[in-house]
Amino acid sequence: MTFPGGRVLDDVLAVPDSASAVFGDRLELAVAYAARLAGPGIERGLLGPREVPRIWDRHILNSAVVAELVDEGRIVADVGSGAGLPGIPLAIARPDLEVVLVEPLLRRSDFLTETVAALGLDGVSVLRSRAEDVRPRARYDVVTARAVAPMDRLAGWTLPLLRPGGVLLALKGQSVSEELHDSAASLARMGAASWRVEEVGAGVVDPVARVAVVVAGRTGTAPKQGARQRRTN
Repeated sequence: MTFPGGRVLDDVLAVPDSASAVFGDRLELAVAYAARLAGPGIERGLLGPREVPRIWDRHILNSAVVAELVDEGRIVADVGSGAGLPGIPLAIARPDLEVVLVEPLLRRSDFLTETVAALGLDGVSVLRSRAEDVRPRARYDVVTARAVAPMDRLAGWTLPLLRPGGVLLALKGQSVSEELHDSAASLARMGAASWRVEEVGAGVVDPVARVAVVVAGRTGTAPKQGARQRRTN
């Protein structure tokens, strides 16, 4: 397949060495997903054409390394899933997980449904819905999100989806520490028990992925002192 500008898509999507360590014997599924992102994903406007050379490092691997923060056998909701990021790479890397891709837009949810079927991801389902409309509430162990909304708004949508002690894992940029600090009062008011920043993917992605980790408490639970800014550097 040829990419606009005359480049061969197979060359553009050369698989980095680190992908084997992340996906193991499921690497072929990750390669097939990369091809879908670079083909139908671009054609349908889910990613911009300039993202093709960065599909592995910026999108697939950056998403998959979130698996470091997810315990075995968890039920995960990936809200605002879009093209399936981070939910599909996470599901490929971790077949022990049950992953629900939550996406309100029809063209995106159709792409997700087709991709899940094409890859044969038995533990993955697609739910066409806004996060705030998902029912039942308090069902999920983990909620993931990537570039969906500012932290206070995102927490308002997602914390009700989590069981007490469940975690919101939000892939954010370099300003994540400041964003958590600025959202502290809102997070406490919404019942978050603690929040911190974790860095994942060392040796896999450069720069490492920075993830806001927000732990859900019961309504009215006071946040743990000293837990708000752990590993912010």
